[in-house]
Amino acid sequence: PALRYALLASLSFSTVMPAVFGTAELIGASAWTARFRRGPRIAPTGTVLLRMSAAGWAMLALLLLWPRYFFPFLWGSVYLIIEPLNVRLGHRSLLRNLAGGDWRPAVALMAGCLVCGFFWEMWNFRSFPRWTYEVPYVGWLKIFEMPILGYLGYLPFSLELCAIHHLITGLFGAKDDGATDAFSSPPCL
Repeated sequence: PALRYALLASLSFSTVMPAVFGTAELIGASAWTARFRRGPRIAPTGTVLLRMSAAGWAMLALLLLWPRYFFPFLWGSVYLIIEPLNVRLGHRSLLRNLAGGDWRPAVALMAGCLVCGFFWEMWNFRSFPRWTYEVPYVGWLKIFEMPILGYLGYLPFSLELCAIHHLITGLFGAKDDGATDAFSSPPCL
């Protein structure tokens, strides 16, 4: 029945954020991420936020108008729309770390999501029922059911999860604490 499916699907998908954030925190604690402490700075100025938001809305419009060609925009558009909103509302944001050139939280999130994605695809491969992918233009060279280029979608997906988390927790009262050390105050936990 539909209610049972909705409950089971909700339970299954409720593990996505904790899995990605926990894996990202584990990766972020490794020495490997130290190399990303000093990188390009992206200050969340009004112009940057406006451009991010405009790009996100444009990507979403293109996706809705021509989904066959612009389907990859599904992942990045959400982050580009929500992250500027978080900054303007005073919620936590990955942009605080990027403003100081600290890319460790973003890299850890993306790597954590790739690790989780690999296992999700592996578990899906022999399961019944399972999902399959019909990806225009890049549906070849699969690792499990996912085309290899499809794994790139996990990178912006991780940033979107974090932005959505910050938006929701911010609406419930969690504000930006001003922490710039990415891992003394985990970015998405």
